[in-house]
Amino acid sequence: MPTVYYPAIIERGVDSFGVYFPDLPGCVSAGRTAQEAAMGAEEALNGHLSVSAEFGDAIPKPSDLDDIQAAEGSDEVGRILVRGDRPGKAVRVQLSIDEGLLARIDRVANNRSRFMADAARAALAGQSAA
Repeated sequence: MPTVYYPAIIERGVDSFGVYFPDLPGCVSAGRTAQEAAMGAEEALNGHLSVSAEFGDAIPKPSDLDDIQAAEGSDEVGRILVRGDRPGKAVRVQLSIDEGLLARIDRVANNRSRFMADAARAALAGQSAA
């Protein structure tokens, strides 16, 4: 998964803050503080990219931070770049796994590959890239 950086705008709401991505309509994050909203932006972005790829939706390239425009009426507080993992094409791999563990996976999962990929994402969540 190639790393991409999408520009986002932090805006002030009545009692909270929101983050939205001009390149990705519908991709938003919110929080009580600007920092809380910004901290959730990466999760929102990765979820949006993942769902878009799963449904075959086109994923636009990120705009330059200086080129984005705030929505009309937005009470803009700041602009940030948010790191995301752009889903790539599936690659077939061979791996070895204990047969008992594989049987347990097969009892709960409809799709081994998706199960393994989801487990890897969960294990890697929060770890910084090396």
